[in-house]
Amino acid sequence: MLSSCRIGLTKLVCESTKLTSMTLRAMSSTSFTTLNVTRPQEFVVHVEMNRPEKRNAMNAAFFREIQECFQNLTNDSDCRAVVLSGAGKLFTAGLDLTDLGTVIALKEDAELDVARKAFKLRKFLTDWQESFSAIEKCRMPVIAAVHGACVGGGVDLTSACDIRYCSQDAWFQIKEIDLGLAADLGTLQRFPKVIGNDSYARELAYTARKFYADEAKAMGFVSRVCTDHGSVLEAALDTAKLIASKSPVAVQGTKASMVFSRDHTVQQGLEHIGVWNQAMLQSQDMMEAVGAAMQKKHPKFSKL
Repeated sequence: MLSSCRIGLTKLVCESTKLTSMTLRAMSSTSFTTLNVTRPQEFVVHVEMNRPEKRNAMNAAFFREIQECFQNLTNDSDCRAVVLSGAGKLFTAGLDLTDLGTVIALKEDAELDVARKAFKLRKFLTDWQESFSAIEKCRMPVIAAVHGACVGGGVDLTSACDIRYCSQDAWFQIKEIDLGLAADLGTLQRFPKVIGNDSYARELAYTARKFYADEAKAMGFVSRVCTDHGSVLEAALDTAKLIASKSPVAVQGTKASMVFSRDHTVQQGLEHIGVWNQAMLQSQDMMEAVGAAMQKKHPKFSKL
């Protein structure tokens, strides 16, 4: 009887996993209006911002869909690395200013007092913040492949990624101060930690001046500069393929530890990875990796 229950439970889990994978594949190909999600290689997902006629400007639908996309990918056992790029002539022009009408209408609503307007604006902002935090929270490494302009929200977006490559024609701008507001979707929190230079980060945030590919590389915001759009996308996909060939247990544990350690002390980071690895060191992946190395073969890792 107990054996029958185990068999039934295993079947239920397998069917549930199968349905989840089917749902994710359907999501990838049909359900988004601002994103094009494809799987160019095994275990690699390419998320392309797909509003080229609007210069990939970020509207309300985009914020909703980018969050949904990465929340789904984090539970997708067929995904081990993600490339994020933009369709058309540039990566993104930043916020779609037509969507600011919602904020303006709220500010001018005579039926609401200041406190109630503030609560509604807070909800509006935190929802959009979570859209980019979903990239950081995604268990899989995310590689940004930037070409052309990466303005305003584009810097918020790419700051939340794990790795950033760009083309030689790429340029970046923390634009918000020119619009009369402080950047509020993650740039001021993540960008200084990415480049490791507080003075540099403040200069760029206070002045809203553009910085170009070579400067972005020199400051450490991007780790590779490629010739053009095609070559930067190819480089990002190659890196994603390499990451996807590694143990998903090891890669995802590494990302979790690096994100945690960035915001905590060294000792807290050591304690975090210690607790993490007391379980993960029992994975079959380590034995598979060591055995393959000794036999000079390529290891094959099971899905999570």
